[in-house]
Amino acid sequence: MADKSRILIVDDEADIRRVLRLLLERRGYEVREATNGQIAVDTMHDGGIDLVIMDIMMPYVSGIDAASKIREFSTAPILFLTAKSLDRDKTAAYKSGGDDYLVKPFSSTELILKVESLIRRYTVYRGKETESGLVLLPCSVEVDLTTKTVFKSGEEVNLRDKENDIFFYLLTRRGETVETDKIYEGVWGEMAMPSSANNVMVNMLNIRKKLEDNPQNPKIIKTVWGKGYRID
Repeated sequence: MADKSRILIVDDEADIRRVLRLLLERRGYEVREATNGQIAVDTMHDGGIDLVIMDIMMPYVSGIDAASKIREFSTAPILFLTAKSLDRDKTAAYKSGGDDYLVKPFSSTELILKVESLIRRYTVYRGKETESGLVLLPCSVEVDLTTKTVFKSGEEVNLRDKENDIFFYLLTRRGETVETDKIYEGVWGEMAMPSSANNVMVNMLNIRKKLEDNPQNPKIIKTVWGKGYRID
């Protein structure tokens, strides 16, 4: 039986919301509902939600637009549950801030497995600071905040000066999307120029090569398209 984590179901179809509510409440979750993206954004502003299950096609504000707005202030995981199955739909969903994707009609077993995994990572493992002063991140990365040392799979990672500065600049702002110019100004201590973004990008690529399991699909430092970078 799951604990009393709170899940927000966002779908304009009452039958889907009813089925999801039954499935989730049987597992011990608390459930809230929203019929469109704007209501979802308003609900998330109130806080206390551990997972969002979001449709894409909805009136007023779509799931994609709602996810982008939610990502401006919340790091709660978003699971897209939708009938849209094309690769471009999945790409748009992930770029908007989605964490996982499931196509309707769906397997109830697969849904519950995804829900449990996302909530577990969010409430237990996702960047949680331990009593020993370590921060645990995806890809088997651990950070000792006291010594500013980074480990991957138990081995110390050698981050060069600017790489280290960028990484800890973002880590101390976890959950916040930081613009490239702000990263440059915060790390280099200079006013950002048109060429500054390239300096940040080159160092970011090097950080990802050293920390991410797959630098092309980063799990630690995420790119928020058109906005900046974020560590959840």
